[in-house]
Amino acid sequence: MMRMRSVVLGIGGVLAWVLPLWAQAPAQAGEADPKPAFEEQVVVTASRSEEALVNAPATVSVVTTSTIQRSPAANMGDLLRSVPGVNVTQVSARDINITARGATSTLATSQLALVDGRSIYLDFFGMVMWDLVPSNVNDIRQIEVIRGPASAVWGANAMTGVVNVITKTPRELAAQGGSAMTVTFGGFDRTVGTSKPGAGSIFSITGSHAQAVNDRVAFKVSAGYLSQDPLPRPTGVIPNSFKTPYPAFTNTGTQQPKVDARLDYDLPNQQGTLSLSGGYAGTEGIIHSGIGPFDIRQGSGLTYLSSRYTKGARRIAFFTNILNGDAANLLSVATNGRPLGLVFDTKTFDVEAGDTKALAKRHVLTYGGNYRHNTFDISIAPGRADRNEGGAYVQDEIFLSDRFRWVVGGRVDKFSSIANAVFSPRTTFLVKPRKSQTIRVSVNRAFRAPSYINNNIQQGLINQLNLGSINPLLAGQVFNFPILAAGNTGLKQETMTAVELGYTGVIRNRATVTAAVYRNATDNAIFFSQSARYTAAAPPPNWPLPPVVLELLAAQTGGAGLPSAFTYRNLGTVKDKGVELGVDMAVNRYLNVFTNYSHQWTPLAEGFALSEINIPAKNRFNAGFDFGYKRWLGNMNVSYTGDAFWQDVLDSRYSAATDAFTTVNGTLGVKWFDSRVTTSLKVNNLGNRTVLQHSFGDVLKRQIVGEVRIGF
Repeated sequence: MMRMRSVVLGIGGVLAWVLPLWAQAPAQAGEADPKPAFEEQVVVTASRSEEALVNAPATVSVVTTSTIQRSPAANMGDLLRSVPGVNVTQVSARDINITARGATSTLATSQLALVDGRSIYLDFFGMVMWDLVPSNVNDIRQIEVIRGPASAVWGANAMTGVVNVITKTPRELAAQGGSAMTVTFGGFDRTVGTSKPGAGSIFSITGSHAQAVNDRVAFKVSAGYLSQDPLPRPTGVIPNSFKTPYPAFTNTGTQQPKVDARLDYDLPNQQGTLSLSGGYAGTEGIIHSGIGPFDIRQGSGLTYLSSRYTKGARRIAFFTNILNGDAANLLSVATNGRPLGLVFDTKTFDVEAGDTKALAKRHVLTYGGNYRHNTFDISIAPGRADRNEGGAYVQDEIFLSDRFRWVVGGRVDKFSSIANAVFSPRTTFLVKPRKSQTIRVSVNRAFRAPSYINNNIQQGLINQLNLGSINPLLAGQVFNFPILAAGNTGLKQETMTAVELGYTGVIRNRATVTAAVYRNATDNAIFFSQSARYTAAAPPPNWPLPPVVLELLAAQTGGAGLPSAFTYRNLGTVKDKGVELGVDMAVNRYLNVFTNYSHQWTPLAEGFALSEINIPAKNRFNAGFDFGYKRWLGNMNVSYTGDAFWQDVLDSRYSAATDAFTTVNGTLGVKWFDSRVTTSLKVNNLGNRTVLQHSFGDVLKRQIVGEVRIGF
């Protein structure tokens, strides 16, 4: 605690005194005017109302249009990997998980994801399937990332942060040319150890058209398709004391069709805008879970409809998400001897309203609320059920003086699945040495509601034990035994309390500098953990060895032994702390550079063993640049992630660490025909390192993709 306090005081002192002095320093003689190179960033996610990034009451990062279009990123995970404090794991061709300021996992449950304010968090499993983001990449205006709790305005599941994908309006797209098509094609190395299955292929095509029909009506339509071969599986044995062989299952790639449409109507006499949108995002491929990998079958996907009325800061919105599909587990077998199946049909209906008003010249009041109704029909959680939830929030930004502001607010949520209402307060004190700089001290509380699966899963499984791991004389012999995965209707919500000292400043109208020191404490942490084991007195059916072997196995595994049941439990408290530093600088109107560093201390577990949780990489570093000059454009970046530990797949026989890895990635592009055509070559993992982002996940090696973008 004393060491943490020293870091806080040291960084706070430096930022409070040195940076304001730097900001006042005059430009050097002959230095080019930086104003054309830098644009002030405006965000909406931190307070649910527009504000300058430098004035946001939370730590926010913005991924801009130019970065998105020039980046070599192959997916949303690659794109957000360069954001400080954000941990990303890709475990299959389609399965990506993202968590800010904490270890992510095969099912990252604490990060809320939005598209234009519409939640795409899947309440039935408590996760985000990032391939179900329906937007064409070229339609995205910016991506806003809140690092840290945001339940005070966004409610449940914004516990570690929020990612909000904000798209361009039809009128904006029409002004930029209206119609566009993008084709990408390429491949990736799949050589792992002595396994040489040949190169994998990637192909995608997207097209869009936007038109302003008149001064009131504008629309856009887009469609796309992605096909990717399976990534390679790791070979050999899992690096732990069990030396468990990596299971042999048929890996799969992914196919993802998407369609999206939006119509905007500007009401007469500036009475606001009505926006109607809808779309479909399909998916196929591997999703990993605590009970092993599922192969999501073709035809699974998310259909959505949304309507929104806005007038200034006032908004009234409705959306529905309809998710359905089916999958088969590739390792877990049900007690009937067949592969475990998962059939899901869920529907979400949400209505919300909010507004922002200035009061008495010193207050900016933001308020609103929502009501949501969910229906669940899940094969591994028998019995169709509904869940209702609603909440209301209010936030007051108080302008104490030109240099001091105080943000105070909170939200109350009530879930039909949680016994009591949940209060999520926020208070942030902002000190502004200059207009372009802010030092923040904040305290937040946020929560994650137990998912439907957490509460209601009820599924018998057949697990396997390699008897050779007990006695070499039994090598090659496998014993099948039953286990029960059971939900827990008595779960409490996870609650995080976060304290942060942060700084955001625009220095000499060129560089955005951010720094944050935080400490999080998550109470009633929910984990899928072993709840019972087989004993000598109660061995599994047809146990082939002396019963005393079960006790010896338990001693060898710290009491875990041969598991007979798993469930979700509130295990105790997890404490995380970390430091984040970042600089994004416009060198001139052609060149932007960035660098950032994140350090996350090893979490502390109170009330349970540390081995129950994943441990994130202590150190992460990113640096790079992107440029656009005449016909040329490009991007180059390097990303380092330290070693980490994973325990969230099946049982302790599959827990293991991953090694640190560094990747170098780049893009080089050329514009043709008055910039109507852009051709690019994008390379990820230029050095062709063997990268394992999760101990049980797929292997990522070098990927080379060509892209052709055509504007009409």
